[in-house]
Amino acid sequence: MSGAWLMLIAAGLCEIGWPLGFKVAQTTEKGGLGIALSVACMVLSGWLLYLAQRHIPIGTAYAVWTGIGAAGTFCVGVVMFGDMLSLARVLGAAMIVGGVVVLKIAS
Repeated sequence: MSGAWLMLIAAGLCEIGWPLGFKVAQTTEKGGLGIALSVACMVLSGWLLYLAQRHIPIGTAYAVWTGIGAAGTFCVGVVMFGDMLSLARVLGAAMIVGGVVVLKIAS
């Protein structure tokens, strides 16, 4: 796997951090820390996406970035915040992950 793909995966993982920070800000007494986490993750995620797009087509990079962020945030919501887990929701997240895998294979 190339460095650009590793940066893209890291950007996607950072993409999970900003909704997590917002949730922390809303549900704990650490509002400022949650907002700071969100902003830091947004900046780092955007920077890594920028670097990855130098070598990965924009459409592929954006779809993978948002896919990792969406599926990862879904998992964090279920595990850490008790979000509803149903077959339909799991199927939806699995379809996102499947799309990301297909985009990687096709690149």
